[in-house]
Amino acid sequence: MENTVSIQKITTENGLQNTARLAEIIWRQHFHGIISDGQIEYMLDKFQSFAAMCRQVADENYEYYGIFKGAEQIGYYAVCEKPDNTFFLSKLYIVREQRGNGYASEAFRNIIESGRERGCTMVWLTVNKHNDSSIAVYRHWGMEVIREEVTDIGSGYVMDDYVFGFKL
Repeated sequence: MENTVSIQKITTENGLQNTARLAEIIWRQHFHGIISDGQIEYMLDKFQSFAAMCRQVADENYEYYGIFKGAEQIGYYAVCEKPDNTFFLSKLYIVREQRGNGYASEAFRNIIESGRERGCTMVWLTVNKHNDSSIAVYRHWGMEVIREEVTDIGSGYVMDDYVFGFKL
C-alpha cells in the first residue's frame, strides 16, 4: 500500500457520504467510555451524519477535508470561519490504526496555514473534558484552554467541554 498522505477538500456528495461512514467507525471506537453509547449515536446523527454534513456545508459555511493515505481515507476534519474573525476547527479525526503517525499534526499545520491566509486571529475547538488523549495532543500543539462550557444538545444530552485556542 502506498504511504503518501494527502489532504483533499471534499467537494462531492460521495465524498461526504464516505466521510460520514468513516465518522461512524471512528466515533464508536474513540468515544466509547468517554460518553454513553446513546450519546454517541445521538451525536453521530446530529453532527456527523451525511445529512448533517450536507447542512453544515450548505448553510453553515463548513469546509470538509479528507486525510488520505494513498487512496484510502484515514481521517477528516471540518473547519468554519466565524464572523468574529476566528477559525473554528469543528472536527479532526483519524482512524485508530493510523493515530500516532503525525497525520493529525500535518492536518493541524494545514488548518493553521489556512486560518492565517484568511486573516483569522485564532483557531479554536471544543473537546470533551474527559477526552484525555485528544487534550494531550492539543496541548502538544501549543493550544491553551480559553474557557469551559456546557452545551445542551437536546434529548437530555450535554457537551461538557473545554474550549482550546491557538492564536495566529
